[in-house]
Amino acid sequence: SDVGSQKERVVTEEEWLQKWEMGNIGFHKEQRHPLLQKYLDVLLNGRSGLRIFFPLCGKAVEMKWLADMGHSVVGVEVSEQAVKDFFSEHSLPYCEEPVPEISGAKMFQSTSGNISLYCCSIYDLSSSIVGKFDGVWDRGALVAVNPCDRQRYASLMINLVEKNSSYLLVTVSYDPNKHKGPPFYVPESEIKRLFG
Repeated sequence: SDVGSQKERVVTEEEWLQKWEMGNIGFHKEQRHPLLQKYLDVLLNGRSGLRIFFPLCGKAVEMKWLADMGHSVVGVEVSEQAVKDFFSEHSLPYCEEPVPEISGAKMFQSTSGNISLYCCSIYDLSSSIVGKFDGVWDRGALVAVNPCDRQRYASLMINLVEKNSSYLLVTVSYDPNKHKGPPFYVPESEIKRLFG
């Protein structure tokens, strides 16, 4: 599979923070994602009270939707602005505390306790810090991860999920020679190689 000129492309943490600061967040959707609504049964698999992980969560509206259904939602996002915007836009009171295991990281938690958003690099997380998850909604994470970091990302995700978990992944399909990304083109063969 040809990934075009994207193979070497690297987007820095600073560039992502700048996108949030400048309001250049075309990747954020104000409405629930239709594919999550369509495949919600696959994610939940008849189970209730799940722990659901949102990698590179931004201020995804689906986090509150799933929390309102009785699930515990945990997200990770490098932009503190995105995390604070999430809570303010949903009028959710929250508290903020440092994450002792990660230098400079903060955890923002709704006062109801069912939404916890970590503000740090996803690569600083581990199951010893955030625990394991029953489900993952990956709408814009794998396609945002630098191509050179995909293996590291997939290995982390595999370590964060329980044995019987469900993982919903959205990718985009286009000619990678025509767009430099992100979102990056991730062919199905690559997904199979990363996640088995």
